[in-house]
Amino acid sequence: MHVQVARSPVRVRWVNPLGYDGYDEPISDFINRIKDDHSQIEVVSLDFSPSPDNLEYRAYEALAYPSLVHLARDCDQQGFDAMVIGCFYDTALEAARELSGETVVLAPCQASIQIAANLCNRFSIIVGQQKWVKQMKDRVHYYGYGDHLASMRSIGVSVADLQKDVPVTTEKILTAGRQAVEKDHAEALILGCTCTFGLHQKVQEELGIPVIDPIIATLKMAEFLGQMKQQFQLSPSRLGSCQPPPEAMIRQFGLFSGPAPIAKSITIDPA
Repeated sequence: MHVQVARSPVRVRWVNPLGYDGYDEPISDFINRIKDDHSQIEVVSLDFSPSPDNLEYRAYEALAYPSLVHLARDCDQQGFDAMVIGCFYDTALEAARELSGETVVLAPCQASIQIAANLCNRFSIIVGQQKWVKQMKDRVHYYGYGDHLASMRSIGVSVADLQKDVPVTTEKILTAGRQAVEKDHAEALILGCTCTFGLHQKVQEELGIPVIDPIIATLKMAEFLGQMKQQFQLSPSRLGSCQPPPEAMIRQFGLFSGPAPIAKSITIDPA
């Protein structure tokens, strides 16, 4: 079988699921360093106000749901190959997938544990706050990887503070990581927040085990699935549980009819 190599750039929309744009530029800078040369990445934050600077609480997550679902639909209309919801809670993932048309929708928790399961048999997740553990653990079990989870360990740092003092945060992750390896028998670590970007390398070098940065994991999977879509026409199923609402019903209720709820956008073009 002759397979024609895709020529078009893979287009990925990375969504920081907040009505707060303080993470857009640093995450864009990091993505620019790790993305494939042939990919085009759009980093956006949401257009809703007032907004917190984190989604550490379920009540805060609820604020982002309508915009994320609307953006998934817009991604299909704008021809994006993939959309990433940039929070390790995987906020609104299933709802967004339902309306994404031919756009693949990904999120960091699922992408990270899928990659970890190919590198080890037991992994631990290092999270910022103890508050996050229950919800994230539920996600891991929902995805079918509960038997792979050695532990979840908290470092006692909020989302907004993870990048404020990188050496201190890194040392806290190292301490929790050593405990996960020595006490919980973890064979790899996952950093359980997208705001830990850039911290995995030192931890990996110090501990000598795979350490997964959730931005790298999710972006690379988005690029890969975008390539698969272009080259082999693999796009989301729309049968059974994947069935979207009928278009006639969406029009009847006037849903998702306004402009895409984007407050700020940064586009990183192919090299």
